[in-house]
Amino acid sequence: MTATTVHIGCGAGFAGDRWDAAVPVVASLARRSGPRYLMYETLAERTLALAQQARIENPAAGYSPYLERILRPVLKSVKANGIRVVSNFGAANPLGGARKILEMAREDGIAGLKVAVVEGDDLTAVMTEGDIRGHDPVEGIAMPDGRLVAANVYLGARPIADALALGADVVVVGRCADPALALGPLLHEFGWSLDDLDRVAAGTMAGHLLECGAQVTGGYFADPGYKDVPDFGHVGFPIAEISADGTVVIGKADDTGGLVSHRTVKEQLLYEMHDPSAYLTPDVTLDISGVRVEEIGPDRVRITGARGKPKPPTLKATVSFEGGWLGEGEITYAGPNARARAELAIEVLRTRVRDLGTNWPLRFDLIGTVATFDGDGGDLRASRSWPDDGEYRVRMATHGGERHMAQWIADEVLSLYCSGPAGGAGVRHRIAPQITTASILVDRERVTANARLVEEN
Repeated sequence: MTATTVHIGCGAGFAGDRWDAAVPVVASLARRSGPRYLMYETLAERTLALAQQARIENPAAGYSPYLERILRPVLKSVKANGIRVVSNFGAANPLGGARKILEMAREDGIAGLKVAVVEGDDLTAVMTEGDIRGHDPVEGIAMPDGRLVAANVYLGARPIADALALGADVVVVGRCADPALALGPLLHEFGWSLDDLDRVAAGTMAGHLLECGAQVTGGYFADPGYKDVPDFGHVGFPIAEISADGTVVIGKADDTGGLVSHRTVKEQLLYEMHDPSAYLTPDVTLDISGVRVEEIGPDRVRITGARGKPKPPTLKATVSFEGGWLGEGEITYAGPNARARAELAIEVLRTRVRDLGTNWPLRFDLIGTVATFDGDGGDLRASRSWPDDGEYRVRMATHGGERHMAQWIADEVLSLYCSGPAGGAGVRHRIAPQITTASILVDRERVTANARLVEEN
């Protein structure tokens, strides 16, 4: 019998989200009837680039480094209560993530756990580097230099539904569109066709509301005195109830803080949406311009009226390249005349780096005063009339192709301890390899995704 209502809770809205957020979500889902799902959205372009870097260093790595921390606390409970998990914490290595989950299940005595992976997002399996580089970036102004590391296309919801049809308890995906993590279960449970554009649009809207975790329940909304959120330290994560007709009700985990209101829902609806009448996804072009948002009870908001238009002919892909090295360092000056000492430290660093004979770009910030709103070449003195006395933390950053030069430049901050202005303290310096990315559009006919069970333990 086809389900009439599907319950989908969110356990994470980004890679570094709260490790225990899913615990009350799972407890709440366990008290409900009907199909229930827990989705984890843990992958952004930056996160994927970091995952690709991790896999370069260790071929067994590349899945979310937070996978065990966020999934293990609820893995036994979701299996016992028939709650199925869908997530993109496979990142650059979905198969590695799936094997890690099976390892966790064996260690915790969870019998019969079925884990599936969705594959096909790796464009390097079907396109040459020259072909990939032949695409003009849709974000950025040029294809980056450097060795091609990976190219991952945003998959849609159908392969996730296929994985669930195999009986998977946990579905591990790499790069996919965030809303697909919710739409996949809805396609599976309701039997919706991707040609049913309005229902697919409603499912995509539900996924968009869930994908950022607490952002729809008061997180990133709270602004004391203007937008107050109760018990914000215990903000609960969202649970959506989706009906077969496409009606969506957003609530949150039982006995948690936070807030679900027409304002939190509207803010999340518009989040990252350049055109509310044409939000492009692999499965549908979502139109929310006629959506109706109604508060129907405490922390319960009903959303109706999503409309779907045909999906775009292309799929977006993130292309990752080796990007050289970041060198950076920080040091603090405090007390009387601290600003002058901080500015002198910056002049010393400029001189020393110039003497190294490099033309690497430099950025200087006074963190807490001149950082967010100052450009790389900004004049710190002219930015604003900051007081002479106080506390100023100097940050210098640079980026280029040679590791040893990044290290030498970063070390110049360390040298300020004894060779810089009076009273410098709290030095931090480091270098790190970088991955740069570009976004391209590829013909969807080039992409073939598939789902398979990894093994049963």
